[in-house]
Amino acid sequence: MVALAVVIILCLAIIHGCHCKGLFNAAAALHKARDAADGIVVPNVRAFNVLEHGAKPDGKTDSSINFVRTFEAACNFHGDAMVVIPDGVFLIGPVLFSGPCFNPSLLIFQVNGTVKAQHNMAYYRGGDGEDDTDWITFQDIDGLILTGHGTFYGQGSTVWRLNDCSRSNCARLPATLKFIKVTDAIIRGIKSIDPKGFHIMISMSRNFRIFEVDLHAPENSPNTDGIHMSKSDLVKISRTVIATGDDCVSMIHGSTNISIKKVICGPGHGFSIGSLGHYDDEADVSGIVVKNCSLRETDNGVRIKTYKTNSPSKASGIIFQDLIMTRVRNPIIIDQEYGNKKHSRSSKVRISDVHYINIRGTSISKVAVDLLCSASNPCQGIHIDNINLQYAGPQNDNLPFSSNCRNAKVAYHGFQSPPPCH
Repeated sequence: MVALAVVIILCLAIIHGCHCKGLFNAAAALHKARDAADGIVVPNVRAFNVLEHGAKPDGKTDSSINFVRTFEAACNFHGDAMVVIPDGVFLIGPVLFSGPCFNPSLLIFQVNGTVKAQHNMAYYRGGDGEDDTDWITFQDIDGLILTGHGTFYGQGSTVWRLNDCSRSNCARLPATLKFIKVTDAIIRGIKSIDPKGFHIMISMSRNFRIFEVDLHAPENSPNTDGIHMSKSDLVKISRTVIATGDDCVSMIHGSTNISIKKVICGPGHGFSIGSLGHYDDEADVSGIVVKNCSLRETDNGVRIKTYKTNSPSKASGIIFQDLIMTRVRNPIIIDQEYGNKKHSRSSKVRISDVHYINIRGTSISKVAVDLLCSASNPCQGIHIDNINLQYAGPQNDNLPFSSNCRNAKVAYHGFQSPPPCH
């Protein structure tokens, strides 16, 4: 009777879309992503080609509805499935790929062509009372592989002028790839160039792996963060190249257990935690590791930034280790007066347990370590271990190469250049 009850429960689960895909095996999923990029899949995987659903690879015909129909066919298939975007140039406007899906294993997206965004912002405007939309959104999907040798071309250069922060017009432009409520995902091999807004945006998601991805935009492109995440847990980024106009990776409220390794960053604004304290009731940030990365001519190196607001939260358990910086401005920076330095109140974000270990290279700022912490919530447990930065900026003043610390409790270990704060 117990065995029969288990069978009945499993059948009901399948009927109602709970596929019990089992524990996520990241190594196996990555191997599967590598093979799928070259079209190597097991025989029982059914391919759903966008061409068979009417998409046109001419770069001129809008194929948005054809992409959505292909996804729906694959998502509703009660077997292993792969969406195929073959060679060619496919023009699409905003699309939503929304689950849950019925596949018993991870749904594969094989992208080997170029997917080009509609440039006209009218496509992305929400209706009455609705928010504007992003470009390609994956939502409510449990088990996803996005792989291939293809390119997502955002045509951002046609709209970046609309995001003029010097005139207080900093509305976020559409992200190229947005993942919301997605679990157990691999993104591998794809390229993103010239997004309107962020290259990749991850929110309310868990268990992400991003490998061997190339993200490119000019250094003067506004708010084109490489990978931006919030309210997400267990995200691993590795062997990726990010050259863009804003943060290479930005982690805001609710980002936990994030690993960033072997990433090349530059140009851009470096690796950023924050801005924090921007919204009420923000979730804490913890468990951040940035290791074995290089930064080249970025505006910042590793940065933690918070607003001077009354919104309390915590940022803790953070490691920046084994980093190489080449002509970086502000290599190591905590800024708890971000955006509103003149305001009399202080940030309510508590920063603690932050480790800077084995960071070397060159700085174009005379103040290479700048820790500006909150007066009411001083930084606690800041550890600086073996820092070897040399000044490589213009020789236009006699100021010393130095560190600056305010409201920060710092412990130093090993070699220190610039010299420690007094």
